[in-house]
Amino acid sequence: MNNGVACFCLNLDLLLPNTDWLYSVFLPRSSSCCFECCIKCLGGVPYASLVATILCFSGVALFCGCGHVALTGTVSILEQHFSTTASDHALLSEVIQLMQYVIYGIASFFFLYGIILLAEGFYTTSAVKELHGEFKTTACGRCISGMFVFLTYVLGVAWLGVFGFSAVPVFMFYNIWSTCEVIKSFQTNVTVPGDQICVDIRQYGIIPWNAVPGKACGPILENICNTNEFYMSYHLFIVACAGAGATVIALIHFLMILSSNWAYLKDASKMQAYQDIKAKEEQELQDIQSRSKEQLNSYT
Repeated sequence: MNNGVACFCLNLDLLLPNTDWLYSVFLPRSSSCCFECCIKCLGGVPYASLVATILCFSGVALFCGCGHVALTGTVSILEQHFSTTASDHALLSEVIQLMQYVIYGIASFFFLYGIILLAEGFYTTSAVKELHGEFKTTACGRCISGMFVFLTYVLGVAWLGVFGFSAVPVFMFYNIWSTCEVIKSFQTNVTVPGDQICVDIRQYGIIPWNAVPGKACGPILENICNTNEFYMSYHLFIVACAGAGATVIALIHFLMILSSNWAYLKDASKMQAYQDIKAKEEQELQDIQSRSKEQLNSYT
């Protein structure tokens, strides 16, 4: 049945010069209206803001999730291998616990802030394209857009600091991993003892100098590198650093979008004021002309 209808339509398309009337018969008018409505709605979607929001959510999720788990693994490695006395790393444990609470706050804040920026993008795009009636803008709306530009700039600078700070544990874990690789390479060379190669965590300042043992050498250090906690923490810190970098890129993207939208709103408000003045002058001119005609008619 479907093949017959297709052949029928195909033959008519070949025979008739214009077959638009067929689509008007077989395609309901409501479908055309729905299609136009969908096109109009899709035209109001701020795709740049949508991409920036997805990138921001992904970056914050990677930084917060991977960073939280990696910090927990770091504390476990320190307690088991570098600082067996709880009082030696008590301050570090409190700082890491505080950082984990800060991570919860960062995730919640940026979830709400991303939604607000996306909503602002929808509003500005619809306003500029005049999709929903006559374009209207106020000084309060432009002030809010300017406030978002300033706040996004401050957050972008702050996340640059977070990105740099998140690279510190990656550097530390990389030094430990590279030292373990050196120990493995020295095992094939009998003349060079691997026990003399050590990693002293105390030199990084995360635990005090009186912490015991504070360092790991030779096979002990190699065993630490082979643990699942070290492997997971190292790679999770790398992913968290990458997430912080993605968040910085998303905020820069947001900053460009907000600056462009604010400029569009500013220009549109000036154009709106010009059109209002022009319409008022034209109305006054029409009133003068109408009164002149009335006076002329009264004289005649």
